[in-house]
Amino acid sequence: MYILKKIRHLVKIILTEKQKNILKKIFQLINIFIYKNDLIKLSVICGTDKGCHHKYAKHHQTHFSKFKNKKIKLLEIGVGGYGDWKEGGLSLKMWKAYFSKAMIYSFDIYDKRELSGKRIKIFQGNQSDKKFLSKLSNEIGKLDIIIDDGSHKNKDVIVSFKELFPLLKHGGIYVIEDTQTSYYPGMGGDSNNFNNQNTTMGFVKNLTDSLNHSEFFIPNYRPSYWDKNIISIHFYHNLIFIYKGLNNEGSNIIKKGDSNLDWVKGN
Repeated sequence: MYILKKIRHLVKIILTEKQKNILKKIFQLINIFIYKNDLIKLSVICGTDKGCHHKYAKHHQTHFSKFKNKKIKLLEIGVGGYGDWKEGGLSLKMWKAYFSKAMIYSFDIYDKRELSGKRIKIFQGNQSDKKFLSKLSNEIGKLDIIIDDGSHKNKDVIVSFKELFPLLKHGGIYVIEDTQTSYYPGMGGDSNNFNNQNTTMGFVKNLTDSLNHSEFFIPNYRPSYWDKNIISIHFYHNLIFIYKGLNNEGSNIIKKGDSNLDWVKGN
């Protein structure tokens, strides 16, 4: 420990600020290589708030590990750094490090396009602008992972989900972060009516019934898009993972043409 302290002290005295920054980047790259399979450590190394502050990274790793070494496309809504074009993009670097074969896309309401780089492409746009989202969809095509870390305003989150979830491939995952705003009135949330479908949590909770649509005892019921394409929903503290796939298992109880269903009908 004494030797390390001495080395740090000498580095501070001898090196210029530019040299210190270069050395810092070198050490960061070394650490990224060492911990490239650990999203929790990568979140700290890359300086994102998804690890220590929000504790999302452990859940990301659980759900994303199947994509680790695959050639995927990931879209994250929100770059970070607000109006400063030089700031932000920390989580994009983390995704790039973890998914070594992935193409990483992102967009922000502020112009962050200068932060684009190898395997990272950034657009400028509003997440509740349907025309922009449609244009984006046409340009980048089908995706494997979508992460909403944008405005966190309930209206924006719901619009983005409705427009972008269809862009996911079957087997893909849609993630909504910071769902605590579902309860904040200033963000369009509601702490009185927890079933308010204009909030993120209220909207997604309503989708859970879609998982069981084949059990609905409704004559001539026609499954919705959500019924057909959502196969699981995972809720965590301030975080949701929604899986896309063919929800066509059918009921193991209710069979077409079965007349012996008095107990289901309530007769």
